[in-house]
Amino acid sequence: MSEEKDQVTIHGLVCPRPLAHDDIVVLGHGSGGKMTQDLITRTFYPPLENPALLRGDDAAVVDLPQSGRLAISTDAHIVAPLFYPGGDIGRLSVAGTVNDLAVMGAKPLWLTASFILEEGLPMFILEKVLESMKATAHEAGVVIIAGDTKVAERGKADGIFITTSGVGVIPEGRDVGGAKAEPGDAVLLSGPVGEHGIAVLAARGELEFEADVTSDVAPLNGLIETMFKVCPSIHVLRDPTRGGVATTLNEIAKQSEVSIQIDEIAIPVTLPVMAACEMLGFDPFYVANEGKVVAIVPAEYAEAVLESMRAHPLSEQAVRIGEVSDEPAGRVLMKTAIGGTRVVDVLAGEMLPRIC
Repeated sequence: MSEEKDQVTIHGLVCPRPLAHDDIVVLGHGSGGKMTQDLITRTFYPPLENPALLRGDDAAVVDLPQSGRLAISTDAHIVAPLFYPGGDIGRLSVAGTVNDLAVMGAKPLWLTASFILEEGLPMFILEKVLESMKATAHEAGVVIIAGDTKVAERGKADGIFITTSGVGVIPEGRDVGGAKAEPGDAVLLSGPVGEHGIAVLAARGELEFEADVTSDVAPLNGLIETMFKVCPSIHVLRDPTRGGVATTLNEIAKQSEVSIQIDEIAIPVTLPVMAACEMLGFDPFYVANEGKVVAIVPAEYAEAVLESMRAHPLSEQAVRIGEVSDEPAGRVLMKTAIGGTRVVDVLAGEMLPRIC
């Protein structure tokens, strides 16, 4: 082997991409990975194209006629079981939309909710979900101001499907988005990854051992406001839900046309989550979260932001996991625990069933 070849350190197995599905919708289209991105860009964007939509962020930002800006988001929620350690579909539906607004720098104010209920659903289940939504909305400081209800025939839905939409006001001077990352920025993560996905799998009984894992589902707007107090110029915020932190960082790298370089050792993973992932053959970096935030901030603010995050109960284990550079643009690279470097790509399809 030549000296030049000896210097190559990128390694790791690459799974073949599944066969394309252009004629029917399959589960992989809801994974948050490459198939989801293809579905959005090839099917949804062409007939609906407009500048706000094409930004590709978690919420749209629109200018008001007189002054000011709003963030507007909508999200559908399907999860089985409806209740799991640390959360339920009601808490998930409120927190998920609140977080989509907050990561755009908005202060969430109002939500609407649409319910598809399956015939035969016990009424006490619906009441329990609504109480959870009420409590989570109170926690986040938002109000659910409108809604709609439909009932599907028995066997035509999975208990409850909930769609929530939200509106928030963006304070003057904030300019946050996936296309705002700059070379030299620091990449921060609010805590351990993969807890939501593994908690839901454990609740389904799909693990062959007891997993003491609780979902991290929570509204993040309070945490994010504390971060803005010490760094008004945060460049990017994103809650890494479907597809996990790996997919989120790839989206940001492509939107900003930068390279994001991270350190595997710096990424926190709890022992129960790691054990479950090793048994199932999952990479925790791709497993869903519902109460974590990725922040990309100017390097000079990194320590101050970390200090503010660690003072908040939702991010006591916040860490710096990497930095932004120029090249290779659109790529995420990981320095591995053994000293090599590997490409962190987007999964082609579904790693595990829909859990958020």
